[in-house]
Amino acid sequence: MLKLYGFSKVNPVARGHTRDLRVLWALEEMQLPFELVGMDHPAHDLNSEAYRRLSPFEQIPSIDDDGLVLSESAAILVYLAKKAGRLIPADSAGEAQVLRWCFAAMNSVEPPLLSLLVLDWTADGSCGKHRAFLVGWVNRVLANLERWLSGRDFVATTDFTVADILMAHVLSSGVKDEALLAPYPLLVSYRNRCLARPAWKRTCEAYCERVEAG
Repeated sequence: MLKLYGFSKVNPVARGHTRDLRVLWALEEMQLPFELVGMDHPAHDLNSEAYRRLSPFEQIPSIDDDGLVLSESAAILVYLAKKAGRLIPADSAGEAQVLRWCFAAMNSVEPPLLSLLVLDWTADGSCGKHRAFLVGWVNRVLANLERWLSGRDFVATTDFTVADILMAHVLSSGVKDEALLAPYPLLVSYRNRCLARPAWKRTCEAYCERVEAG
């Protein structure tokens, strides 16, 4: 059976925003059976040699599907979608668009949002110039995404796909200050439309019941 390595305990700031939620959401959408292997982050479960063989960068999530080992949330989602034949088109052109927007979520949208988030967590008040640069970067990316979403319900195809799981999670977990999104109503509507899905709500409820803050 598919094993998913996800958090059982994580620091309070990260709880509810971790990347194993992307895989848990996809598995719930696809209704694929799996075994969850809980990892205690404060107890350094991720720093063992055994876990590094699954995830070279000591990160969550990773999977072991009867010996096929993968880390990196986007790679896992694409693998699962193709295995299940769900949340990704069967035709090569449609699949290419989903891959395009999976890469866009990870490589174009997440980096500026995460950089700003980390700066705001760690800044001592003397980083005004750096923050202004990051806010400008964020706004450039979000403005382009807003333009793309005009007339679209979902980011890659007319149907909900794994690209939407990644993009919606990035727009949710990567934004500390909702005021950043205020100028982009189409983007906010898109994110909220994805997060309103029953599978996401069930995923969040199960996660919050299971994962401890520590």
